[in-house]
Amino acid sequence: MRSASFHVVKRHVWLALLFVIGIRPLLCATLEQLTLDDMIGQSTAIVRGTVVDSWAARTGTVIYTHYKVQVSESLKGSRQSSVELVVAGGVVDNLSQSFSGSPTLHKGDEFVFFLWTSRAGLTQIMGLTQGLFAVAPGTSADPMATRAATRELMLDPKTAQPVKDAVLAMRMSDLRSRVASTLQAGQGVSK
Repeated sequence: MRSASFHVVKRHVWLALLFVIGIRPLLCATLEQLTLDDMIGQSTAIVRGTVVDSWAARTGTVIYTHYKVQVSESLKGSRQSSVELVVAGGVVDNLSQSFSGSPTLHKGDEFVFFLWTSRAGLTQIMGLTQGLFAVAPGTSADPMATRAATRELMLDPKTAQPVKDAVLAMRMSDLRSRVASTLQAGQGVSK
């Protein structure tokens, strides 16, 4: 005959199991601070383009928002007329997922995208918002490209200590020159 303490232990084991199964991982971002030269070297492609379409789809348990970008200029990588990239988060079948640090892009927005392609073949923005430079709208032949400071926790890669991010803004001509000189100095090899 089983004792009352056995049933209490059994009930606690079941409650603990249900608790563990019910816990979802907390979704947050801790970013490694990347310099502009880091992003240039590690990107598989750097393109200037306009967001023309978006849709969300599940890949395994993660929802990704897919963006189609019409490419107007390629600063690194092979010239393409368009590129499809993904950002973690989105809505599929009334199920919403969001990830801290994931940017939201809008149709018609123009950016310089620092991209990398994973082994699974998903093309993503380098360092979440770190690899996303908004191109100022207008008719300027040499517009400003600006990367907003991230609000996510960012760590210095050498010290692993928290650091503050800063806005980075430069003319497109300066960004082109920086990409070209960095690639030339490093022979354009992605890490």
